[in-house]
Amino acid sequence: MAKDESFMIVPEEVILNKIYLIRNQKVMLDKDLAELFGVKSIRLREQVKRNAMKFPAHFMFQLTEIEAEIMVSQNAIPSKSHMGGYLPYAFTEHGVLMLANVLKSELATKVSIKIIELFVKLREMLVTNSELRTEVEKIKRKLDNQDKNMEVVFRYLDELLEKKEIRRTRIGYKLSKE
Repeated sequence: MAKDESFMIVPEEVILNKIYLIRNQKVMLDKDLAELFGVKSIRLREQVKRNAMKFPAHFMFQLTEIEAEIMVSQNAIPSKSHMGGYLPYAFTEHGVLMLANVLKSELATKVSIKIIELFVKLREMLVTNSELRTEVEKIKRKLDNQDKNMEVVFRYLDELLEKKEIRRTRIGYKLSKE
């Protein structure tokens, strides 16, 4: 029960910091998941290998050597040994859920539920962000059109100011000066 209580203390930010964007997918690394699920990384990997049929490519993939190097350089990871000394597995949202089913522990189930909820929140934020971006683009277009219209108005005003009044000969009846 102590593990469950310690899980409840883990803030969402800690979990969010363990979500990476790799191959245009939001994923979590096996080492981080093992830590959150309260198991050793090697045991987690063993369960994945025993249940390989449950982890298709869109649930989980292994990082390449280049991807691991990029992870080290871009995410303040001191070295590949901090990722376990091997090429880590990356689990998508669906893979995290399947992993909890494979591990079959109460803690893994609770943690995976929290992780899935965070993935859903991220997706909702992305949709909201996209909607905001669309609205901002609409406003920019309107402003651009208004700027163009204002330029035209100022150009006409400039032309009117530049025109000098030309003396015209009056037409009609002429009064003689007597």
